Amino acid sequence: MRIGTGAARLLLACTLVLGTAACQDGGGDGAAPATTSGTATASGTRTGAASARPTASDGLPEVRAASLPAEARTTLRLISAGGPFPYRQDGTVFGNREGLLPRERSGYYHEYTVPTPGSRDRGARRIIAGGAGERYYTADHYRSFARVAG
Repeated sequence: MRIGTGAARLLLACTLVLGTAACQDGGGDGAAPATTSGTATASGTRTGAASARPTASDGLPEVRAASLPAEARTTLRLISAGGPFPYRQDGTVFGNREGLLPRERSGYYHEYTVPTPGSRDRGARRIIAGGAGERYYTADHYRSFARVAG
């Protein structure tokens, strides 16, 4: 079965935020938000409420900050406050080598670790901060992104 770009992005966002099982009915043309109760955590359990939908500006799915894991919300607060950050790599330039974020000049994006409970290293979750204040979340070490809204 072949699906359209909007549906593929919606499914990707749904999987990124909620996990595959919660997104089975979220396909379609991408025009309507996919909503369910629960945000996937590193262990696969769900907490809170989440929704993901494509954005018009950059085509990336959008996720509400309140729907992100608690650790991601903490990282967002630390970014807004200017730190202190728990990892020495936090705040380093993110090169966007994958080309999934909007194309910007070198040094525009910076990355911040979102701790993963139970992980013995930094884990795969990150917040990428753009120079104009935009934020992106990845739970899979830069394979996919969702724009963070309010």
